[in-house]
Amino acid sequence: MSAHLEKDAVTGTATTGHEWDGIKELNTPLPKWWLQVFYATIIWSFGYFIVYPSWPLINGHLPGLFGYSSRAEVVKDLADLKVRRGAQATALEKASLEDILKSPDMSRIALAQGKAAFGDNCAPCHGLGGVGGKGYPNLIDDDWLWGGKLDDIHTTLVNGARWTGNDETRLSDMVGFVKQGLLKSDEADASIEYVRSLAKLDVAQGADLAKGKKVFADNCASCHGDDGKGKQEVGAPNLTDAIWLFGSDRKSMTETVYNGRMGVMPAWGNRLDPVTIKSLTVYVHSLGGGK
Repeated sequence: MSAHLEKDAVTGTATTGHEWDGIKELNTPLPKWWLQVFYATIIWSFGYFIVYPSWPLINGHLPGLFGYSSRAEVVKDLADLKVRRGAQATALEKASLEDILKSPDMSRIALAQGKAAFGDNCAPCHGLGGVGGKGYPNLIDDDWLWGGKLDDIHTTLVNGARWTGNDETRLSDMVGFVKQGLLKSDEADASIEYVRSLAKLDVAQGADLAKGKKVFADNCASCHGDDGKGKQEVGAPNLTDAIWLFGSDRKSMTETVYNGRMGVMPAWGNRLDPVTIKSLTVYVHSLGGGK
């Protein structure tokens, strides 16, 4: 019997005559129904290429007879949503922040819209729950650099912090005292130990707290206050509590005093519409840290 007519002894199926390392290939072609479906999908794909956007070109792509695009669908959906929310948006735009909080209906709408806007715009830095992280403020505690009242939060959202291009942005200046030659390293180290004593943190053995207190009074008290409890009017944090934006370990504090900190928050006033910013204000205030 010729090789291509040889039958497998186990299955009784004819072989193709191909053999690799003693393994013979059985002649088991694909089912006709499967091949027919496969060929139909190929034919269908050509129709799809004609009707929908498909092949890339040098400056774009073939638009297809239907001119479909997912971006156009999103724009349409957003336009429809804006129409449906028109009356609600008008009410929120005209109402003050305090009035929104007093109205159960407006408050419910603002919280829902604010939560969605927070997830899209704020969560990458502050976290979905607003708990923040090292260098990103926690929005659920009671420590607010520029205040946690509704108007304070709204102003921060609109103008940002240290945001270039916005003349009304929140500004505070934690300079690098050693880097800029304002303090010698021993003076900076003494001030760090003094601040640690104010915050009831461990102090290095033999630290000259009297020297640190004087350095603090001469260089730090103007912003942080004589008692180190900070000043919201200049965005200076409280140095006596347990809340530290960049960490309360000695290494982090040394980095702060030696080289300074200049965290940035975007100004959302030219990115988000007024209703969204109001909704965000109400939502952030509701997280628990608002006053």
